[in-house]
Amino acid sequence: MPLGFRPATEAEFEFILDLSIRTMRAHLERIGRYDPERRRARMRQHLEAGSLRLIERDGVVLGCVGLYDHGARMELHSFFVEPALQGRGLGAEIFAALRAAHPGRGWWIEVLKESPARRFWEREGFVLTGEAPFDWILERPAD
Repeated sequence: MPLGFRPATEAEFEFILDLSIRTMRAHLERIGRYDPERRRARMRQHLEAGSLRLIERDGVVLGCVGLYDHGARMELHSFFVEPALQGRGLGAEIFAALRAAHPGRGWWIEVLKESPARRFWEREGFVLTGEAPFDWILERPAD
């Protein structure tokens, strides 16, 4: 079955927050940046902006992704796959589905420094274009 993406609802906020913590906590703690209230505020901001999408297959939630449309390019954030499902090619499948849904667009994502996610995004065609104090900025040109 194909993947589906649907807008996240207020009722799903705590689930999304929990998924973000289960996915990111160890990486944030490693660099001394884990703050539960900051994480809650950040996820709340994305939910209220309407950017969060749940990723589903056969009615089962597999993860969450955040998207902001900037015209010629899409900004990715909050790319969270259930930890038990990681390492099986699902992330690449999700990104391929996103590219198919937004053809002709470039892509941009910030990745926490020292995160193994950078290798994933580089395999997906992203290149390092900058950095912030705690993040790498990666971009992928339009197809």
